[in-house]
Amino acid sequence: MMRRRLVLLAAGLLAACAPVAPPQTVAPPAASAPSSADEQAFVAAAHPLAVEAGLDVLRRGGNAVDAAVAVQAMLGLVEPQSSGLGGGAFMVYYDAATRGVTVYDGRETAPAGATPDMFLDADGNPLPFRTAVLSGRATGVPGAVAMLALAQHDRGKLAWRDLFGSAERTAREGFTVTARLERFVHGPYPQASAPDVVRYFSDGHGGKVRAGDTLRNPAYAAFVQRLAAEGADALYRGATAARIVARLHEGALPGSMTAADLAGYRPVVRQALCNGYRVYLLCAPPPPSSGVGLLQLMAMIEHSDIAARGPDDAVAWVEYAEASRLMYADRDAYVGDVPNVPVKGLLDPAYVAARAALIKDRAGPPPSAGTPPGAIVAAADATDEVPGTSHFVIIDGDGNAVSMTTTVESYFGSGRMVDGFFLNNQMTDFSFVPTGPNAIAPGKRPRSSMTPLVILHRDRSLAGAIGSPGGNAILAYVSKALIGVIDWGLPLQKAVALPNLVARGATFAGEESRFPPAMRAEMARRGVEVRAGSGEDSGLHGVMIRDGRFDGAADPRRDGVARTITLERK
Repeated sequence: MMRRRLVLLAAGLLAACAPVAPPQTVAPPAASAPSSADEQAFVAAAHPLAVEAGLDVLRRGGNAVDAAVAVQAMLGLVEPQSSGLGGGAFMVYYDAATRGVTVYDGRETAPAGATPDMFLDADGNPLPFRTAVLSGRATGVPGAVAMLALAQHDRGKLAWRDLFGSAERTAREGFTVTARLERFVHGPYPQASAPDVVRYFSDGHGGKVRAGDTLRNPAYAAFVQRLAAEGADALYRGATAARIVARLHEGALPGSMTAADLAGYRPVVRQALCNGYRVYLLCAPPPPSSGVGLLQLMAMIEHSDIAARGPDDAVAWVEYAEASRLMYADRDAYVGDVPNVPVKGLLDPAYVAARAALIKDRAGPPPSAGTPPGAIVAAADATDEVPGTSHFVIIDGDGNAVSMTTTVESYFGSGRMVDGFFLNNQMTDFSFVPTGPNAIAPGKRPRSSMTPLVILHRDRSLAGAIGSPGGNAILAYVSKALIGVIDWGLPLQKAVALPNLVARGATFAGEESRFPPAMRAEMARRGVEVRAGSGEDSGLHGVMIRDGRFDGAADPRRDGVARTITLERK
């Protein structure tokens, strides 16, 4: 019944929405994707067990959306610092038969009792992030499970109940703690000392688990077993929902979430936002995702000479930094879960050209937001989006594709656990200061930098898919990889491994040690002094289809893999 209610509501929302982007003029459909890829399937994700869970579903006759359910269930177990069943997600789905692109929005929502000043202290000052993130107020109504239930009802081939076996078995039998998970369990992050985190990761001897240890989660196994049997209602109604509400009402700053908030959550089906880049169409989610920011950035880069310069040219990286700063200034000022985001204006060719004209071979002062057509007023923004996210890509044997970015926001979310999974801290993705398009309001979805991408040829056949975690840096990580693979002709794995550079405002953060010393010095001479960033590394996972073959990539900064298999046709 829960899935039926979700489908009916989402269908109504889709029918009522006006398009968020101008229609694309493309050539008539050409021949189908090369036959050499027809018998193959692909999965890239941040943990080998998650990849194998997805491949198992594909081998059993499931499609990309079926496999996405299995991948998310496993990631919530083996990479709990990044995503989980208590978080939210955006899925971009490509239908090979119709060549259509659909967005499933499972972003968390603010409870009905949320207020714009809920993260201000008695003197009207923003609370310290540590205080806010560990509080019951930090958690938004989770959306990932409801979104997956809706997408799987719409698109899936297998029964929902048959998609959780790998996660349940692994939770009962245990999995090996990786060095990356150890890093966050023992790291200097607020959640690492939260009671639920300490209890779950206890080694039984007064310490916490280390890499190589086996970790079991019987509570998670029991929950995914119920989720398989009952559908999304297992989370949004009944005993688990009651435990979520109770857990969030504990502590000095209790949350306002109620059982009605959980039961009332609805995912949204949205029209993808697509814009041209070189010979391709890039398709991303519309607001509250920052997909429009990524598309604007790529459109500005198309006006530059970055492609001709190549990855070994310091000026290319300086120009890229300047384009990024312009994009972030506009994104921060205009994008949110509000009705007046000037999406068309931000992508207007004349406006893009005018912003691109500001890109120089030397860094200037931090740019201000522009005034795109349709903009009302550029608002001050005080959002501090902390990373704690994962991305995966799936292509099934029929050529359908899923590009999905999923999150609990910060590491282990709020640090509070119910039934073996962590609860998100997505409310801290809102602006703590109650102004601008990302101010808190009941039922509102916080702005997100999550930008899962599907890449099409101009005839709308599938060319690839990519995305990354990284908080605000997601837009920089994905755009860097796109430049590498499209403009510089690199294999996707090499494009993903390029140094990360995140230029926003007055800050040039990145992997300074990955830039050659001479290049780094020349960039600094031109005003781009790269300093080590804080927080999460990139976690780019993606694929390009080249000559009928999958050119896949898994970010070497994480534990993931990218695998192609040949399916046996039945």
